[in-house]
This record gives sequence, structure tokens and C-alpha cells, in this order.
Amino acid sequence: MTENILEVRNLKKYFTLGRGATLKAVDNVSFSIKRGETFGLVGESGCGKSTTGRTIIRLYDATEGEVLFNGKNVHQLKGKESKDFHRKMQMVFQDPYASLNPRMTVGDIIAEGIDIHGLATGKERMERVHDLLRTVGLNAEHASRFPHEFSGGQRQRIGIARALAIEPEFIIADEPISALDVSIQAQVVNLFEKLQKERGLTYLFIAHDLAMVKHISDRIGVMYLGALVETAGSKELYRKPLHPYTDALLSAIPIPDPDLSQARERIILQGDVPSPINPPSGCRFRTRCPKAMPECAEIMPELVEVEPNHFVACHLYK
Repeated sequence: MTENILEVRNLKKYFTLGRGATLKAVDNVSFSIKRGETFGLVGESGCGKSTTGRTIIRLYDATEGEVLFNGKNVHQLKGKESKDFHRKMQMVFQDPYASLNPRMTVGDIIAEGIDIHGLATGKERMERVHDLLRTVGLNAEHASRFPHEFSGGQRQRIGIARALAIEPEFIIADEPISALDVSIQAQVVNLFEKLQKERGLTYLFIAHDLAMVKHISDRIGVMYLGALVETAGSKELYRKPLHPYTDALLSAIPIPDPDLSQARERIILQGDVPSPINPPSGCRFRTRCPKAMPECAEIMPELVEVEPNHFVACHLYK
């Protein structure tokens, strides 16, 4: 059995707001990722998937729970162990315009991690930068330019090169294609897949584009209002979604064939997403669920294995 490189156990991330209010952005989330695989994390905007990624990499401190990376709790690491962790785990951010320092050249942006970890200096440093630029489909002469001179797709490639510079094992890709033109999205996803094969990388791929997540992911986790409601293999999830929320999400994916599109029933969820400051009691999806039962208001369903490697948090599957 393949070793888990990452284990997330009962992770919670709460933000304290004014007047004593608490925003429960991530609430009791658990999942694991095997070495060398891609785990897709999907859900509506505001469901907590990006906060989950940022808490895993320690941009946020966890309120409760554990994040084990190579068997060590990342939120307890200090000194050299913490520095080593940040070398092994990197992040590609959603906005390629905001994530690059406009006052630094592309060469210095990519080499920042190399400098921090003392991996190379002088000529060797620049050779590494040039190799990384070529790896992501850019040219060596781009190293002397500034971020504003590039398109969105090129900037995202620079962000990927920066993440690769210190030879990480694990990359969190936080909606890395959502800010890009559709014509560029496929190129960036293909680049991710190519790099994974060449370098043996493991990905946590966060997105709301379900069709793209199916394409790149080995397994998928579905989040709703801070909680994980279903996890399964990519093909299994799309073939047989169990949770009513997953079913509704998948019904919204456009189908290029008009005949097939008309044959499939579109599930329209009623009402708005509740506030994570004051989520519903019991199952958080019950206020919009077409299959809600009285017990859904009283008991929060646990994520249980209903079929081999297919987990769902729903009272329909006791």
C-alpha cells in the first residue's frame, strides 16, 4: 500500500470576528493523500477549501486538529524542522497578478527560495533559474523582466517555477487556473501533469471547475460550508455520487452534446448558502437538501465508508 505523505485529522480553522462572533471556515475536516497522487478539493466559493490549503501549509495556524506531513505534525515544527518543511511543501496561488512582487525581476522571484535555503549562488543560481523557466515553457531571457510584462498564463507559469525552485515533494495548487483564460487553462493543467510525472510530485489541487478536477485528480473531496461531505476516486465520484450536494454539483457541469444535455436532469438547489458564522444545526446541507429528514436537523452525520474507498457524510447511508 502506498504511503500517505499527508494526513489531515479533524482540522478546524475558526476566525474570531467582532462582537464575539466566530466564523467556522474549516470544521472537523479529515482526509489523507498518498505519495505521488493528486487529491482534488472542490466546492462552492466560500466553502473553506482555500482556507484548508492555507492551514495545511501553515499560512494560518490551526484552531484544532492535526496536519501530519511525512508523519510529523506541521503545526508543532520549529527552527530547522520548520524550514525543512517549507522546502518540501510549496504553494501555487490563485491570482497570478497579486502573488508576484511587482518590484522584483522574474529571476529574483524564482530564486528567492534558492537564496533562503542556500541551495546555489552566483552562476549556478542563474543556471537553475534559466532551467526552471525553460521547464515551465518560458525563455531564459525572461529572467530579467518584471511581472507586469507578462500575460496571466505566463505569470502563473512563473509562480509554478517559483514553487519548483526548491525541489518540493508536495504542492498545494489553490485554484491555479480560475483567473486564466479558458484557452490557457488546459496548458497550465497539462504542465502540472507533466511535472508530476517527471518529478514524482504530490498535489492538493483546489478548484471549483469540476470537469477540470476530474481530469487531473486521482481522488476528490467535496466540501460544503467548511465540512467534507464526500470523498472517492475521481471516476467513481462522477459515476456514482452519493451525497445530494455532490449530485447537484455534478448536474451543473455543461455537456458538449446537446442531446445528452437535455436528457440529464439539472438539480436546482433552493435557498442560499447559510452563513459559516451561524451554520445550521446537524447536517449543514439540510436547509437546501431535497432529501432532508427530521434527524438531519439534530445530528451531524459523520464521514463513513459506504463502498470501498468511497466515504460520505449523510444520514441516507447509515
